[in-house]
Amino acid sequence: MTQKFLEDGRVVPVTRVTAGPCFVSRKKDVEDKDGYRAVQVCYSNDKKVVGKPMSGFFKKVFKKDMNFRHLKEFRLTDTDPMFEKIKVGDELNASIFEVGDIVKVQGTSKGKGFQGVVRRHGFSGGPASHGHKDQSRMPGS
Repeated sequence: MTQKFLEDGRVVPVTRVTAGPCFVSRKKDVEDKDGYRAVQVCYSNDKKVVGKPMSGFFKKVFKKDMNFRHLKEFRLTDTDPMFEKIKVGDELNASIFEVGDIVKVQGTSKGKGFQGVVRRHGFSGGPASHGHKDQSRMPGS
């Protein structure tokens, strides 16, 4: 989250989203063995390396070694005109959006593992002395 200042001085909260570059890795059609229309899109993330099976899939599709990490499939209706326009290997980025477009965004939170009561609920913990061995961050009774 961040904020943006308008010309009249008002402050508007905005969310920044990184959109791309994404590449079309596969098109599925009703005549295929899957039986539905869909487009698979892959996203490059330079921080992690993919395994050998996915690396081989991307190498077969793009004819070179590409390091994609995320693969997402979007189903399309039978009458969607975008299916014919999109080709395997096309790059999708934020330029496909126009001002005023509504975009549905779903995020994944960062996993934090088990959180104790001090961090999760703001408990203060017990005293650190007078017979309380290893009980300083415990919830109590």
